[in-house]
Amino acid sequence: MKDNRIYFVDVTNRDGVQTSRLGLAKLQKTIINLMLDDMGITQSEFGFPTTKHELNYLNGNLELVKRGVIKRTKLSGWMRAIPEDVELSFSNVPELKNCNLSQSTSEQMLYGKYQGKKTFDDILGLTADAVKCAVSKGAEIIGINAEDASRSDLDFLIKYAKIARDNGAQRFRYCDTLGYEDPQTTYDRIYKIAKETGMAIEMHFHNDLGMAVACSVMGAKAAIDAGVDAYINTAINGMGERAGNADLVSCLLAILKSAGFSHKYHIDSNIDLSKAWQLAKYTAYAFGVPIPMNQPAVGDNAFAHESGIHADGALKDRRNYELYDYEELGRGEPEIIETGRMITTGEYGGIKGFRNVYDNLEIEFKDEHEARNILELARYANVHTQKPLTSSELKFIYYYPDIAAQIMTVSPYYEPQGAIKERVDAKILTQPHHIV
Repeated sequence: MKDNRIYFVDVTNRDGVQTSRLGLAKLQKTIINLMLDDMGITQSEFGFPTTKHELNYLNGNLELVKRGVIKRTKLSGWMRAIPEDVELSFSNVPELKNCNLSQSTSEQMLYGKYQGKKTFDDILGLTADAVKCAVSKGAEIIGINAEDASRSDLDFLIKYAKIARDNGAQRFRYCDTLGYEDPQTTYDRIYKIAKETGMAIEMHFHNDLGMAVACSVMGAKAAIDAGVDAYINTAINGMGERAGNADLVSCLLAILKSAGFSHKYHIDSNIDLSKAWQLAKYTAYAFGVPIPMNQPAVGDNAFAHESGIHADGALKDRRNYELYDYEELGRGEPEIIETGRMITTGEYGGIKGFRNVYDNLEIEFKDEHEARNILELARYANVHTQKPLTSSELKFIYYYPDIAAQIMTVSPYYEPQGAIKERVDAKILTQPHHIV
């Protein structure tokens, strides 16, 4: 085995935010990117460069890269593997350097989703043209995405990957879009693809059968065993469509601590596990979804012992009933909860309460202009997130006010044409209508 490693591509800000009935404000997505960078996660798939409401956020985060604020985590955009989408993406987000291009590859999708309007040859041709387009735009990392790969013909996947590779793609993303696969099948299929193509493989697994983490790490093992690098796609706290994506912390611990992986397979050396607790807590707060009590590593009961035998054993030697230490995850510091007077700031906050909040963060304003500018941004941020602002958000607004203003600015697409233009011009929209 060569010295290949397992890297992590977190997709919380692309796939995680597609969780039905949930979502993140652009400021929250930005804080997550900063926390992923602080943790040393290899890559963040940070959004959709063809989607208009994403553009200020995407360009603002790439400005953070330019300024050296985001240093270690590469930011990548997702788009369909068609030349028009690639053209539009790089036009909308000129500093974009990394991208993932997606096509559906299964017979089910070809006939059930595309309704027979595309053939397998069409998929190959569009993918080749899209990759060439991305190369021409100066893309540095190009991944090719096979949606529904687990239900796709294996020989076709290999052909698809090779065509993408020959036109300039470096990675092949194997998507278990429906959470259909099992760990052994994953290993066998990934191993063959890696051997045949020589490409780095990305594992993208959903949790519909509860096996997303198991399949992700077994796919990574297959890629390493076949002599290529592995990239596991994760979401923080397992967020994502339907039953979610593979959980970031669980995948990390499976490789670092489990019997078959520990000291045998190696992760990106930049990753600092001690930042996991803070990241999981913030993401839970931002989504408004509490971390399950029994969540591995970061759940309230992950290090809790009650039964006599377990409590006695843990007190004698923690290794009796704890596989790893809570300190490794950044846990263990007491959390102070204010039970007396509390001063917060928000969309209706005044200057005195606002200054008190920043005094507690040990941030001093240079003059009244600076204080009132930051106050106004904090008000907008509270309107933007609809939650009390965290210390990370307040600090970000202070240190990067121009980018905070940029990412919170959304200009709705509204160019009336056709029937809607006729209604607007005729003032029909001003007529009383029963809405409530």
